[in-house]
Amino acid sequence: MLNTRYVAGAPSWVELGTPDPEGAHAFYRALFGWEFRPGGAEFGGYGMYQADGKTVAGAMTVTADQAPPAWTLYFKTPDAEATAKAVEQAGGTTVYAAMDVGDLGRMAVLSDAQGVGFAVWQPGTLKGLDLVDAPNSLCWTELYTPDIKAAREFYGSVFGWGTSTQAFEGGSYTMVHPAGGTENDMFGGLWPLSDAPEEASAGAYWTPYFQVTDIDAVLAEVEPAGGAVRVARMDLAGVGSFAKLADPSGARFALMQPEAPSTG
Repeated sequence: MLNTRYVAGAPSWVELGTPDPEGAHAFYRALFGWEFRPGGAEFGGYGMYQADGKTVAGAMTVTADQAPPAWTLYFKTPDAEATAKAVEQAGGTTVYAAMDVGDLGRMAVLSDAQGVGFAVWQPGTLKGLDLVDAPNSLCWTELYTPDIKAAREFYGSVFGWGTSTQAFEGGSYTMVHPAGGTENDMFGGLWPLSDAPEEASAGAYWTPYFQVTDIDAVLAEVEPAGGAVRVARMDLAGVGSFAKLADPSGARFALMQPEAPSTG
């Protein structure tokens, strides 16, 4: 699962782009208890969501002509420029070239060979999120893609990710981990878009999963807070419970309540 060791190729940051920051702050506070901490003037209104004083996400304002409302995943790299070149060589695109973010680090915004957006983070003084794989924080990532094989090859070429396949009734699930890691380091999965009809109209994308301790209680807050339940609670034996949501501006994300460990 995710951890804060942040080896190369692992998710290290997640960021919300929204046209309605005040609405977003109220929504995520209702669901997760997050508080928004704005950065200094030099960061143009960019700020951090925190849970119990620990940073769990970033957030920024985006206008309709800049980008649609969305969550963006960042993967750690030791060299943002080199990773951007690797992306282009693998058939992807550099959306925003590598740039400094003060002394915090360097970032680049990219898209894979299927047009799915993501970003990379080359750490300076900021290594990544303070908290992951814990209640009210990022715990899993998932790519909806039209071509599993192509996605596996693209990200394997760029980041060296390894994969494993988990069989289940009616199909299988492809999971990914950083280069040199094991199944214990898995942080995400690849899911065919053809098997996710609820995603078909929006197309391929990366989605973050946030961990909760009581998924039903969180789901009860979604619509009163202005969001939408896109896919109702699903239970997977041995793993946990899941649901897919959209915030008031339409940014998509998911919930996960891990199954309690067996005491027998």
